[in-house]
Amino acid sequence: MHGEYKMPGGKLVVADLDVRNGKLTRVRISGDFFLEPDSALTMIDIALEGLPANADSTQHAAVLRAALGPNVLMYGVSPEAIAVAVQRALEPTS
Repeated sequence: MHGEYKMPGGKLVVADLDVRNGKLTRVRISGDFFLEPDSALTMIDIALEGLPANADSTQHAAVLRAALGPNVLMYGVSPEAIAVAVQRALEPTS
């Protein structure tokens, strides 16, 4: 599954993932944003892995905020923007 979101005033966020047994798996977030430290991208993928696929974007953003904590700097992206990209990946395609 694939979803994209261009954050207003920010950068493109891409979410690629699968769903197995109602949970997010093989989550990979990418885009043209920047994070400090670089390891924060792996932290984002790990935080989303295993979350319920039926959780809403508010829940996904809250999990990301808790996982990243105050020491991660995000440029051109936010937990909410990542959550929107995840939700778009989960939308049924026609």
